[in-house]
Amino acid sequence: MKNKHLFLLAIILVCSYTAFAQDTSLFEKKELIVKGDTLPYRMLYPENFDTEKTYPLILFLHGAGERGNDNQKQLTHGSALFLDQNNRTKFPAIVIMPQCPKYDYWAQVNVDRSNYPVQLDFQFKKGPTKAMDLVLQLLENYEKEDFVDKNKTYVMGLSMGGMGTYELLARQPDRFAAAIAICGAGDPAYATNYAKKIPVWAFHGAHDHVVAPLQTMEMVSALLHEGAFPRLTLYDFANHNSWDPAFTEPDLLPWLFSNSLNKE
Repeated sequence: MKNKHLFLLAIILVCSYTAFAQDTSLFEKKELIVKGDTLPYRMLYPENFDTEKTYPLILFLHGAGERGNDNQKQLTHGSALFLDQNNRTKFPAIVIMPQCPKYDYWAQVNVDRSNYPVQLDFQFKKGPTKAMDLVLQLLENYEKEDFVDKNKTYVMGLSMGGMGTYELLARQPDRFAAAIAICGAGDPAYATNYAKKIPVWAFHGAHDHVVAPLQTMEMVSALLHEGAFPRLTLYDFANHNSWDPAFTEPDLLPWLFSNSLNKE
């Protein structure tokens, strides 16, 4: 009986992996090369993509555990949200998921992992990291395309990607229509750059032992102090993987897509 259960479990795992591989294959493999530096990324086009139409653009930044150069691991968290058939039908959009190199970081920050939660020392004035610089170039390239709706560029990120999200907002406060930062952190001093320009929805798990929930609270407090009205969801039951319940929030994508700039 035990062997039978193990066999069934193995079949389930294989089927799940196969389904994941088939689904994620809809994300086209691409790469950006600038002066010898390479940024792998995956791109999901809307169903029935038409270059004569315009679509929202979503940039999704993964966490530190998905760094590398295989152009695959960055799809681990988040890709299922955008591949969901209901979401693809209701919210047609172009989704870009770049992959940060193993020894780089989305945000300009020194991370001390000798104790947990990690200690973070943001160094915004040093300028963007090489990985972030490539992301900025990637955004610039796609926003030149006629099929991208210049009023609806969004950024989402989790953990390291949440840190990258806050930094992107501070560096490009006129680019994004809205942002979602999950279990992230940032430098509150630069919230003034975007507080009244970009709606933010922040998520965190109260039990997070990797990135302290107080990091998100500090960012939300800074935004409130600047006169902004951020959205905050704190899960009393969640640890670092607060992205799991966040991705199931029924209002997540409706809220995101409800925001727009007023560029001509």
